Amino acid sequence: MPDPTRFVLLQPSHAGNVGAAARAIKVMGFGDLVLVQPRDADVLAHKDAMALASGATDVLQRARVVTTLAEALDGISWACATAMTPRDFGPPTFAPREHFASLATSGHAVAFVFGTERFGMANDDVYRCHACLSIPAEADYGSLNLAQAVQVIAYEWRQALGGYAVEARTADATLADAAAVQGVLDHWQRTLEHIGFLDPAAPKKLMPRLNQLLNRAQLTQEEVHILRGIARMVDGRRGRN
Repeated sequence: MPDPTRFVLLQPSHAGNVGAAARAIKVMGFGDLVLVQPRDADVLAHKDAMALASGATDVLQRARVVTTLAEALDGISWACATAMTPRDFGPPTFAPREHFASLATSGHAVAFVFGTERFGMANDDVYRCHACLSIPAEADYGSLNLAQAVQVIAYEWRQALGGYAVEARTADATLADAAAVQGVLDHWQRTLEHIGFLDPAAPKKLMPRLNQLLNRAQLTQEEVHILRGIARMVDGRRGRN
């Protein structure tokens, strides 16, 4: 069974970085690569991507291109954002090795999300994630190339999994994935707007905060059904009233 680890690149602009990222994850034994709105629609077949993949063209051939981060996280139950600096609001920030020590035995299907070469990750994308990873680096010059960052994370994750001396990890099938959690959030947002608790014209950070709450809860699929059932009951009672 393939390892339930995914690497997600948000709006990559350089084909060479995509190819180098494919090489970086393959050399660590991973192969699930997803691109969200790459600048070049044919980036996976671009000559620069093929050249820098250097033997990892099979990873490029299997890679998927999607239009949203939500699609990229389908089937994922724990998403890690990568960012140089912590946000004023959002998931807790860890050094990779610190976080991976416990994550490796958690049973989660894990995704590592990387932002654009120029601007990194947008706040809204970071808010969707369960944790934020910050690679320790020189304070005066901590900027890593996209493919370099992918290589560091892939290496640290492989080491946390035991290198190549352990059997492939399998995900806990009872955990809710990111798509299911997003379904709860969308449902609750509609319900909260209907009962007047959430003003859609001035939402502030209510929904991102609820997103973080559900991420911390590490919902099971059954718990997702319970939360959506509560929302349906609220909607039904409001309709009768």
